[in-house]
Amino acid sequence: MTSTFHSIETARRSLFTQTAALSTTGHNIANANTEGYTRQRVNMKAASPIEAYGLTNSTVPGQLGTGVEFTSIERIREMFLDDQYRGENSASGNWSIQSDTLDKLEAIVNEPSDTGIRTVLDNFWKSWSDLSKNPEDPTARKIVVQTAESLTDAMNYMSTQLSNLDRDLSTNIDVKGKQVQGYLSSIADLNQSIAKIEGMGDHANDLRDQRDLMTDKLSKIANITVLETDAGYNISLGTRQLVQGQAVTATVDSAFLNTAYASGDLKAGEAYGMIFSSKTYVADYKKQLDDMANTIANGEVKVTIPAGSTLPAGTTVFKDSEIVNADGTKTTLLAGAAVPIPLTGDLKTTVKGLNGLHQLGFAMDGSTGRPFFTPSVAGEAITASNLRLNPEIAADPSLFATSLRATTDTAGKVSVIKGNNTLALLFSNMKDNNTFTTADGIKSGTIGSYLSSMVGQLGIQSQEATRQTSNADYLVEQVNSRRQSVSGVSLDQEMSDMLVFQHAYSAAARFMTTYDEMLDKLINSTGTVGR
Repeated sequence: MTSTFHSIETARRSLFTQTAALSTTGHNIANANTEGYTRQRVNMKAASPIEAYGLTNSTVPGQLGTGVEFTSIERIREMFLDDQYRGENSASGNWSIQSDTLDKLEAIVNEPSDTGIRTVLDNFWKSWSDLSKNPEDPTARKIVVQTAESLTDAMNYMSTQLSNLDRDLSTNIDVKGKQVQGYLSSIADLNQSIAKIEGMGDHANDLRDQRDLMTDKLSKIANITVLETDAGYNISLGTRQLVQGQAVTATVDSAFLNTAYASGDLKAGEAYGMIFSSKTYVADYKKQLDDMANTIANGEVKVTIPAGSTLPAGTTVFKDSEIVNADGTKTTLLAGAAVPIPLTGDLKTTVKGLNGLHQLGFAMDGSTGRPFFTPSVAGEAITASNLRLNPEIAADPSLFATSLRATTDTAGKVSVIKGNNTLALLFSNMKDNNTFTTADGIKSGTIGSYLSSMVGQLGIQSQEATRQTSNADYLVEQVNSRRQSVSGVSLDQEMSDMLVFQHAYSAAARFMTTYDEMLDKLINSTGTVGR
């Protein structure tokens, strides 16, 4: 049988439920701009009726309802969109780092410009051309020294900048490792807290938001895989388990990330972009710069020594060469053969870079040419970082070899024929010599073409990285928009819901007042008729 006060209880339940709905709406509104917050909803259902169907049920027709109650407060979120977002976020992190690294490389190379290596190279070749006009001019010789030192300084500086960029990337990889470790620890702690709260039957909505936010940030750094279990999130990087329930199962640092990169487990994210940029872009351009420096000094280059030239005694060819005589006949010199003095025809031969060419001539004091470029540490292979002008030549510009004509008296003293500029002309023509070959024999061309190919490659890679970054950011934005349409707080929707719950609360309150008046009539007024 229905209680006299049954409807009071119905009204009370309605008031409590609408209060919970209003409070949740207020919570949503308060966190409309909170990063990672997920919209929450109160789940309502009709309370169980007074009597269930059975043999002893009342004969009163129908089941009298007992009002409303809320069963839970849940987040409105789709795991599928989360997985999509994290995948695109990892790709965006990778390409943003690659694009940033290539931008820095473009700033280091600084081409085309009026202050880049191309300008320095042009000045170097021009100084030799000017020297060929008056090979005994001390001013022209000093200018050659200055332009040569400018070239070596530019090479050294660019190599240092590349090394600094590589070091910065390595440092940032270590920083990212520490960030990952911090996120993993926080996620494991949140797994534990969520398990405790939800073990008592509640929904740990706000803690779940924090955990998802940490996971989103983690996905920016590395391509993680997230699996939700009863113990919480299990997070892995490829085949490597990072978090399992309430335990962090890996120590992530620079070495861990590099190992994961080498094994193929690390495939995207900022950490991948840093390691890839270091091992691919920076290493490649550093090698190309080293190759160019070594090619200038010691790379193979084909030259033609004019007939009548006098080379230092004992000069041999290190590759098969030929002498083209005035009558058109040719004389072949096998590798290791001595060069006849003086030359009876034009000698078409190969020398080892500017060093080899310089050693074919004579300085003003009659001494044979020295290596033009040397490494800063004797015995090392020449690279962009250690390239320098021979210190002896830098200290005494008269030691530049510009002549290929000399005489030897009976006492064996060598005297340079003054005014001869043959070697200086050969040096000035090296700018357009298209037979420079790297020491490993991979590339051939002018020194300028080496630089052009490097600059062109960098420009294409930078353009591609910028395009990929733009595409990745667009996809992240699109997925995030879809996710926010489901999980984000819409103030218009919340205001509409607030009015609905407010009116429901007011109606429930009015219903309670009405029923209270009915009870007052029943209790205080019944039975007093006729008194």
